[in-house]
Amino acid sequence: MGRVKLTLPEQFIFTTEILVRISDVNYGGHLGNDSVLSIIHEARVRFLAAHNYSELNVCGAGLIQSDAVIVYKTEAFYGDIITVDIALGDFSATGCDFFFRLTRQADGKEIVRAKTGIVFYDYEKKKMLRVPAEFKQLA
Repeated sequence: MGRVKLTLPEQFIFTTEILVRISDVNYGGHLGNDSVLSIIHEARVRFLAAHNYSELNVCGAGLIQSDAVIVYKTEAFYGDIITVDIALGDFSATGCDFFFRLTRQADGKEIVRAKTGIVFYDYEKKKMLRVPAEFKQLA
């Protein structure tokens, strides 16, 4: 089976730091794959909050994650501080991709590359919405 490849954008528009907690570590003693999704979710929520949005209200629209790609580069361990960089791209009429680069702060090594597809959604009407122009300008 071929490996998944993920090319990241050149520029990132948001950065945050997240500490690897003991609950993020698996039986192998390193950052678990399930915790990577939790970390990028936390980073996405922080990005949205920095722009006065939430996952339920981006210019009146909610968000739904439609897919995820994670490419592991090296391990991370309990106590590591991870720098998470975020970029937006691949806009369609109703969604876009969030790109994530996770690096270990201590040595700058890349830990993970990830992408999550999101769509804008009206939870009351149960239908997709167009990408808000105001949000698209953040890219």
